[in-house]
Order: sequence, then C-alpha cells, then structure tokens
Amino acid sequence: PPVMLVELLFQAACVSLFLPGGQGRVYPGRKKPASFAVERRRVGPHVCFSGFGSGCCPGWMLAPGSGQCTLPLCSFGCGGGLCIAPNLCSCPDGEQGITCPEPPGTCGEYGCDLACNHGGCQEVARVCPLGFSMVETANGIRCTDIDECLSAACEGLCVNTEGGFVCECGPGMQLAADRHSCQDTDECLATPCQHRCKNSIGSYRCSCRPGYHLHGNRHSCV
Repeated sequence: PPVMLVELLFQAACVSLFLPGGQGRVYPGRKKPASFAVERRRVGPHVCFSGFGSGCCPGWMLAPGSGQCTLPLCSFGCGGGLCIAPNLCSCPDGEQGITCPEPPGTCGEYGCDLACNHGGCQEVARVCPLGFSMVETANGIRCTDIDECLSAACEGLCVNTEGGFVCECGPGMQLAADRHSCQDTDECLATPCQHRCKNSIGSYRCSCRPGYHLHGNRHSCV
C-alpha cells in the first residue's frame, strides 16, 4: 500500500502541472522570465544564466568601474585598435574586423638591418652615425646631433657642430696641438711694432729706442 500511495501522489503532481487552474503556475520554470528581467535591471545588460547562476554572456566581461557586463571581449586582440563589440575591432586605419593588422616596424630614417642567429632572425634598427644619438619623436625614431659641448673640456669657447665640436680661443690666444687647450700667440713674431715689441699673455706692447717716443697709434715711434 505505501508503494501505491507514492504512485498516486506522483500522478496527481503530474496532472496538476498541466491543468490550467492547477498548481502548475508555481512551477519554477514558469517564473524564470520574471526573475531574469529583475536580474537584468539589477546587474545590467549582457547577463546570462546557467545551471550555476548568472554571469556575463559570451563576448562580454565585467567593466572595472561599474562591475556590469558592458565591456566587449575580442578573443583575437585588436593590436593598436579598439574593441567595440564582441570580436569586432575598430582599427587605426578606419577599418573594422575581428582583429587589426600589426603596424609596420619603425626603424627610423636609417632603416633596418636583419640580425640572424641560430634562434631565428629579427629586424634591428641601424645605429646612428658617430656624434648622433637615436631619439624617439612624434614622427618616429630619428638620429639627432649630440651637443658635445655639454661635456667637452674646451679651455676656451666650445662650438657644437653636426656630428662633433670645435674648441676656439679668444683674441691673442691660439688652439694648442691637443685641439682643446689654448696657448698664447706671440704677436711679436709678426713685427707689429716699429722698434721694439714685448709679448704678453693674450697681447703685446710696443716701445721705442732712446730719443724716440711712442706715437698715439701705439705702434710707431717718433
């Protein structure tokens, strides 16, 4: 008898599910759309349900700021572009697709060299000429002149040149053999004075023999 009672109860339950006025209206499956709508309002769009609860629908993920499923997911990556919808990229060239092509390698105005070894080959930027350094600008990699005067040890004046530098000396001085130091120029070797010449550092002085005096031009004797 207990077995028969169980069978009767089971049949009654099954019949009530299909009766229009029966208790079938409380079947959890009939309530799902309403609870799904409530969940969508609470959590946001693109929320899907599974046997383990709710989560973001395929192609969407949680946005860090709001915690809602509003961030599209691009499985193949967009490179330099932007993921605007599930597996749809907006690329820098204005095109749209499931991914964006990699931009060409920028090796600068001096081009690329192909460096190969047993592990494979890779493009390597060519080195800049001596006296130039490689600098990244808004227009790409460029070789720019190094201002050697920032570190050059010129005794006199340093003049930066393209790819190098030059040391210069003041009046009455000349550049030494080391191209850095300055040494006095012996102006008296050019006989600027009519009678006598005495050299000094960076200058010289004229004088006259007894019985003469120096002219106003500081060179002639009267």
